[in-house]
Amino acid sequence: MALTGAVLFGYVVVHMLGNLQIYLGPEALNAYAVKLREMPALLWGVRLLLLASALLHVWAAASLTRTNMAARGAGYRERRNRESTYASRTMRWSGVILLLFIVYHILHLTVGTVHPSFVHGDVYHNVVVGLRAGIAPFFYIVAMLALGLHMYHGLWSFMQTLGLSHPRYDRLRYAFAVLVTAVVVLGNLSFPLAVMTGLVKEPASRTVTAKKPSGARAAGFTLDASAAVSGGAAQHPLTQ
Repeated sequence: MALTGAVLFGYVVVHMLGNLQIYLGPEALNAYAVKLREMPALLWGVRLLLLASALLHVWAAASLTRTNMAARGAGYRERRNRESTYASRTMRWSGVILLLFIVYHILHLTVGTVHPSFVHGDVYHNVVVGLRAGIAPFFYIVAMLALGLHMYHGLWSFMQTLGLSHPRYDRLRYAFAVLVTAVVVLGNLSFPLAVMTGLVKEPASRTVTAKKPSGARAAGFTLDASAAVSGGAAQHPLTQ
């Protein structure tokens, strides 16, 4: 659980940092996507690592849940949560929300099947249009709040797994988990909020043409959006 969580956590951080380039404009974000796509060996290696980590993480969660339930067949007569946090008690729910969000994220900004105006290769357009109307931005916000709870407890537990648990240092452990989680969650929340408030929008001079995803494109798997840029080069699938 800790090892796969660390892999997924690292990806979330890198993903958020890369997506911050949306504030530099469409050219910067789309160029970043193309540059990453030009390294197919690294791309497929990351894809397979993420897929394996996600599957093993879900398996570990199910296994730990069964072990925990088997350890105590009867429920408590009276239960008071003294040491556990809200984040730890809702890990299963936040995990399910994140799993559903990943599936939706793929359909929304990768394959484009649930996107109102998906354009291959134009990550900037897909994000702006996809997050400015309907329930999509609100789903993203709820998912990022769930991510915050999941990441906070995950980081806290990861450091405990490594043996970094001591009354003298627990405050530092708490502060580190809160700080890193806050940076990632606020960074990710800024994307739908910036689009909804008009801070990020398509320049009036830009013109895009929506295209239906091809069969070959739709068959590809990734945790983020990918496509071919308008010039014909392939775009990286791990950017949006």
